[in-house]
Parts: sequence; C-alpha cells; structure tokens
Amino acid sequence: MGVEKKTNAMRLLEAEGIAFEAFHYDTADGEIDVRSVARKIGRPIGQVFKTLVTVSPENELFVFVVSGENELDLKKAARAAKVKSIAMLHAKKLLPLTGYIHGGCSPVGMKKSYPTFIDENAVLYDRIFVSGGMVGLNLAVSPTALAEYLRADFADIGE
Repeated sequence: MGVEKKTNAMRLLEAEGIAFEAFHYDTADGEIDVRSVARKIGRPIGQVFKTLVTVSPENELFVFVVSGENELDLKKAARAAKVKSIAMLHAKKLLPLTGYIHGGCSPVGMKKSYPTFIDENAVLYDRIFVSGGMVGLNLAVSPTALAEYLRADFADIGE
C-alpha cells in the first residue's frame, strides 16, 4: 500500500504521544455522513463522532464533538459554552476559519484553538472515532486523552 500520508491531526497527536489508530474508508459513493462512515468502518454509530463548528452572536466560534447517534442541541450547546445562543457556522466559512472542509473537519489541528465540548456519551467508550482531518479518514482515540489535548469539556450537548 506504500507510505500512508499523515494529516496534520495525525502529526499533532503523535507529537503529543497520544495513541490513535487510523481508519480509512471509501468515499467514491459520496456517502460521508456519520451513519455511512460508521457502517464503512464497522463501528456502532454511537462510537463515531462528528465535529461541528458553531458561532455565537458575538462571532465567537465553538467546536462540538457529537456522537453520531445524536444531533447537536443548540440550546444545550449554548449553555455549555455559556453564551446566549449559538448557530451552525456556514459551510463556506469552515475552511477559512478552521483549515478543514465539510466532511473532513477534525477537532485536532484547527487553525486556531477554539473552545471545544465533547458529548458526555464519549466516556462510555475506550476509544471514539473522529475525523482525521480529511474526508475518508477517521481516527480512533481515547476520549479522555482527546479532551485533555484539546482542553475540552465533556457536556450534555446531544438531542
């Protein structure tokens, strides 16, 4: 198969000594939603997490890492972030602000460090699966190690 191309997220985790395992999946069918990814990597939907970027009315960005079996509850998310309200960041703003595209947005290695919250259900697993920084790649990582690295809080953010 040759040498695996490392993403920025992979390099950063390695540099911190955080163990992870890379899981590549085929994207030719265009199915990159979290349910399809879970099926393709053979993991339960609850163990595969999506990274969602939101914005407050004051233009503050917040990152939420949500279990695939849940949707982000914007009211709970705003409470966790201690802001009045929160909305999803428009997809075309994702790349310039985070360095990632839709479907390949990793909580690791964004252009800036944004306040991050991980769905409290993550602690039910030894490892969770998050985007590795490109479409077609997920990384299995300890939720506690990830939270520590990101300085993230676990919160009730799903609905």
